[in-house]
Amino acid sequence: MDVRALLMGLGFAVMWASAFTSTRMIVTEAPPLLSLALRFALSGGIGILIALAMGQSWRGLTRMQWRAVVILGLCQNALYLGLNWTAMQWIEAGLASIIAATMPLLVAFLGWTLMGERLRPMGTGGLLLGVLGVAIIMGARLQGGSDPTGIVMCFVAALALAVATLTVRGASSGGNVMMIVGLQMLVGAVTLGLIAPWVEDWTVTYTPRLIVAFLYTAVVPGLLATWVWFLLVGRIGAVRAATFHFLTPFFGVATAALLLGEDLGAGDVIGVAIIMLGILAVQLSKAPPVRRPPPS
Repeated sequence: MDVRALLMGLGFAVMWASAFTSTRMIVTEAPPLLSLALRFALSGGIGILIALAMGQSWRGLTRMQWRAVVILGLCQNALYLGLNWTAMQWIEAGLASIIAATMPLLVAFLGWTLMGERLRPMGTGGLLLGVLGVAIIMGARLQGGSDPTGIVMCFVAALALAVATLTVRGASSGGNVMMIVGLQMLVGAVTLGLIAPWVEDWTVTYTPRLIVAFLYTAVVPGLLATWVWFLLVGRIGAVRAATFHFLTPFFGVATAALLLGEDLGAGDVIGVAIIMLGILAVQLSKAPPVRRPPPS
């Protein structure tokens, strides 16, 4: 993996993980689905304006890209984030980020069963190490009595994100990346905007923390991180890009501990170390073999 892709992956992981903390700030003071629909509308509108300024247009999208925009809007935005935002009314931000880190294994499994992709034994071992690290962290967290319903919702969300991740490859080819980002945000906004009035109470407690967290979530994890993710998948592929989600427990737990005062125990540290080894194994398994010069 080249240095630029590595920096893109690390930047994406930091931005993506920070969303769990800012989301926790939002859902404790406002209805989650309404807030998320408004966030998508804001992020999508900004994204489309930026795309138009860059000379991009929705008229240039292919049929595959339009299909990917719809699937991404439904799976990544409405399902993944909708379920996570709802679940974080009851579970900690750090735990939600840990569950999200199981997504790369789901990507590898779906890629193998549905798309004929294969990983070398070292890569498979790396993914299993990552899951082991996640399990260690989660085991320590579950002892605190986390809500089972919220946990199940987060796992279903991870499966939806795995489907969206594999779909990104169809959307990232052919250019117009920022336009695609904006459009799939609007798909999420419309979907959740239709659902929210029927399933939640629209009581909002307006505070400076809520406003700052909302704007940050809309611009940084919502728009910038999604754009970087599209570029990263187009550069190194869905399975390799998905391994950066293994970093979300570290950044997610650390951010939640720093800003929300959530506990950071020995199990978190051990689990993150195992996850880092898993990422290294997966990346080494994808490295091209060294070609030796022919004998003279």
